[in-house]
Amino acid sequence: MKWPKPISFDAWLSDVRLVKPAGEPEAVDLAAEREKAAYERGRQEGENALREQLISQRNEMASLLNGVIDSLRKTVPQLVQETESALIQLALESAQKLVAGLPVNPKLVEAVIREALQQVEDSPDVTIQLHPDDLALLQKHKSDVLKNAPGSKPLQFSTSAEVTRGGCLVRTRFGVVDARRETKLDQLREAIAA
Repeated sequence: MKWPKPISFDAWLSDVRLVKPAGEPEAVDLAAEREKAAYERGRQEGENALREQLISQRNEMASLLNGVIDSLRKTVPQLVQETESALIQLALESAQKLVAGLPVNPKLVEAVIREALQQVEDSPDVTIQLHPDDLALLQKHKSDVLKNAPGSKPLQFSTSAEVTRGGCLVRTRFGVVDARRETKLDQLREAIAA
């Protein structure tokens, strides 16, 4: 507020005090109260915003966690199945390599023939087809399998290009017993997969 004319005093002023009008708060106190109220309001708004943000982040984390758990629930059984299939395939390939690496000798061929003949014990007119090299090997070693046991029906031996080394086909009038190595591996594969 500006005075219309300057005020002049005859003596120096001493013990001057500002007198406030009665019933009105001081401007400084009023500003301090307003500042304090604004600070408190800002603090409350900040806390509320932070609380809402934390709740939102917690909900997002819970949703993400549930998604991961659901994904694992779906993935783990599939992974177990894929691993099981891979292990079965590995075991079969290992068995195939082991069998393929076994040397073909008379005892091995005799064992295969005897095992196949057990499936056709009472069948007459049995023909055993072997790989040409296997039949030659049995003849060279004068295998007992080539000789007919007394009282048994005669066995006929022949060679076949469809029989691989170490296996045989036993033909009767009722059907064929396939005792080839690859057939046995296929049967093993089917049995394991079932």
